[in-house]
Amino acid sequence: MRWLVAAAAMAVSATALHAALPTSPDVSGPTSFAGQLLIATAALRGPPFEHTVVLVAQHDKDGALGIVINRPIEERSIANLLDAFGADASGVSGKVRVYLGGPVDPQIGFVLHSADYHSDDDVDIDGRVALTSGPEILRDIGLGKGPRQSLVAFGYAGWGPSQLDDELLKGVWTTVPEDPALVFDDDRTKVWTDAVARHKPGQ
Repeated sequence: MRWLVAAAAMAVSATALHAALPTSPDVSGPTSFAGQLLIATAALRGPPFEHTVVLVAQHDKDGALGIVINRPIEERSIANLLDAFGADASGVSGKVRVYLGGPVDPQIGFVLHSADYHSDDDVDIDGRVALTSGPEILRDIGLGKGPRQSLVAFGYAGWGPSQLDDELLKGVWTTVPEDPALVFDDDRTKVWTDAVARHKPGQ
């Protein structure tokens, strides 16, 4: 695992994600689902998306990118992760739970986090949750200077132009607005059922 391959991903994702957050709404184009939680329906059976919940970080005419928030893999020492990425691990402590963020490029690391943390690399999703790639945020978490809430994931879910829109029309996914309680606090074994319970038909 190398944390970028993460710089290349964020070269793509940071540019694309910022571009997906226009200063004024584009009422002529399709609705952006950035900031929404995608909830897999019964139409999605088997890996990689059965019973998944995905936070959409970017969605525009060029496609979409999201992070699966309910596939924990293991706990890892922050120092161990930083060492693996060739980053400075001096003075850091603690562990983080690592998630499988999606089937695309699982060697690429991302951190979803509360918007109280800011860096040159973070991409605001909806004013409450942001996305950052790079070892600096992991180091800050290990030094007690990181965001109040965070989720470390490797890999992401990706869709080409109009692909997510088509899947939504076919009922492959339902959506609910992002909620930090579901993203960070909820029992990971209950995220999907709790998200389903929040969905209202016609939403």
